[in-house]
Amino acid sequence: MSNRLLRVRNTLLILPAVLLMAACTTVPPTNIHQPMTARPQQRSDALAANLAATGSIYQAGSSRTLFEDRRARYVGDTITVTITENTSASTKSNTNVSKTGSISASAGPFVGSPANWFRPAEMSANSSNVAAGKGDAAANNVFTGTITVTVIEVLPNGNLLVSGEKQVAIGHGQEYIRLSGIVNPYFVNAANTIPSSQIADARIEYKESGTISEAQVMGWLARFFLTFLPF
Repeated sequence: MSNRLLRVRNTLLILPAVLLMAACTTVPPTNIHQPMTARPQQRSDALAANLAATGSIYQAGSSRTLFEDRRARYVGDTITVTITENTSASTKSNTNVSKTGSISASAGPFVGSPANWFRPAEMSANSSNVAAGKGDAAANNVFTGTITVTVIEVLPNGNLLVSGEKQVAIGHGQEYIRLSGIVNPYFVNAANTIPSSQIADARIEYKESGTISEAQVMGWLARFFLTFLPF
């Protein structure tokens, strides 16, 4: 057997195993602002560009004074976010509708057969319609923790677009904690920390992958047949 045929056979044998491993390590999709990290600009390049443009080695956009705090304000800086999400909602509705009606009528003796001459005729009807409905809904979500995110963009008004991810592997599964949003630098405290309640357009995710999460998902064939079942 030629070497080329051997390589093709080995590729066909390895391909199913690679596909199986890729299916077992699928990363959950995300709705977080991308990218989820950014590297800061090289200071040497920035200083060289400023020197070539103005002849000065001082650049106000990337300089830090000796007495300023270390709060994040540039691309690549990090901010610690304290996740304190506690939401609850409930609704309750009751509906009662009823309707009743009655009708009655009487007539004198019928004409025709002698047997009906002195028999009075009566007619009555009753109707009733009752409808009742009741609905209750409640939701309570609690999410606490901390995550450090990276500034991926500085907006023209000075606000910071941040995004980040934390991966935690426990046993045979992985947990993904993701967060992104817009941070007002004035809300960042001296410890370079901000609560999640003060982040605009916040997107917070907690997802997992592994055998436990896969067991909670209906198989693709069952989902296919459910799309066609009329009941």
